[in-house]
Amino acid sequence: MFSKILIANRGEIAIRIIRACKEMGIATVAIYSTADKDSMHVAMADQCVCIGDAFPKESYLNMERIISAALITKAQAIHPGYGFLSENSEFAALCKKHKITFIGPDEKVISMMGDKDQARKMMMEAGVPVVPGADIIKTVEEAIKEAERIGYPLLIKARSGGGGKGIRLVREPEQMEKAFYTASQEAASSFGDGAVYLEKYIHPARHVEVQILADEAGNVLCLGERDCSIQRNNQKLVEESPSPAVDETLRAKLVAAATKAAKAVGYVNAGTIEFLLDTNKDFYFMEMNVRLQVEHAVTELITGIDLVKWQIRIAAGVLLNFTQEDVRVQGCSIECRINATAVGSVALLHVPGGLMVRFDTCLWTGYTFPPFYDSMLGKLIVYAGTREEAIRKMNAALCELVIDGLPNNIDTQIDILSDERFITGEYNTTFMNK
Repeated sequence: MFSKILIANRGEIAIRIIRACKEMGIATVAIYSTADKDSMHVAMADQCVCIGDAFPKESYLNMERIISAALITKAQAIHPGYGFLSENSEFAALCKKHKITFIGPDEKVISMMGDKDQARKMMMEAGVPVVPGADIIKTVEEAIKEAERIGYPLLIKARSGGGGKGIRLVREPEQMEKAFYTASQEAASSFGDGAVYLEKYIHPARHVEVQILADEAGNVLCLGERDCSIQRNNQKLVEESPSPAVDETLRAKLVAAATKAAKAVGYVNAGTIEFLLDTNKDFYFMEMNVRLQVEHAVTELITGIDLVKWQIRIAAGVLLNFTQEDVRVQGCSIECRINATAVGSVALLHVPGGLMVRFDTCLWTGYTFPPFYDSMLGKLIVYAGTREEAIRKMNAALCELVIDGLPNNIDTQIDILSDERFITGEYNTTFMNK
């Protein structure tokens, strides 16, 4: 097992990883930018290294400086968290070059799954259902021709990256030219790769994902599904597990498809297979996330399995010591992402308490939220025996949560949980449009 791990991230996920390491008796190294010198993850780590200015390219995206920090502090492994370099195959390869363990899959797998077009082809070869579409499109004329074959509406999607960037909905031919160029330009700006492909727009649909753990011996375990359909601008707002749209028969099919997908690429470590679910309960592969998900906590609460600890164990060569039959999904867990709607300082922070109420955050009273990074302030997660109980518990927790001085979306989350569509479980990815 590792004796020291460097966390190549910031905010609540860095804190989450530090806590897991402390429980495992592993020393931690925090990296930070000049904007984060007073951050909680810096205070909690055993060692800390400033690696650059506030802008991500000068700090959290600077691979050479992060590797240097790991070598100087003699960290044996690097945990990338999510975002930043967590899905960067070049960074994973650089870690290997310097004999530092990257806590995640092999760089070749990251590269394969980061190419959404290649991932689609691999899933088709493996027999996993894939949304009808077209391979990489290089011109508007080619896009229009392929669109006639696929049928409108459809999506133009970036080959690389994620987070909703480089995606445009096209409902008719007249929209194609503008959508093609804006999607490609946004993808090039965000990921350094402007390549795009076409995909049939499944509408209405639900966004359902399956959490997996896989070890070096080829064992693949599925830890239930999460429903992430409530989104704004392709950014998730609320996640819950299990999905109210999935019954035992469908769950078995999702588990079989996710297992097949993971084995097809030789996946090792924690990952997520994302599917679109249509009104006929048919599902289609969207993508594989080769990292820890923001919403991993809901899976932890319904299974009792610590995903971060298992990431670390698997990276250290430890094999899974339980089987699929041992995985017990019980109760219901809901997560609400609490996001800043403007910059500011926390004048007062009050965190809700109670049995199975968890707020993963980097906030403290007096903390000034930096404008350089993601807008998420924290994740409020609850667990209860039934979905009805979990909704009531989350409503109570949201009403108790106070983040004074920093504009946020707590009221929006209360509105979502009070909506009849959410209460009945009859919602889809268009929820926030209405």
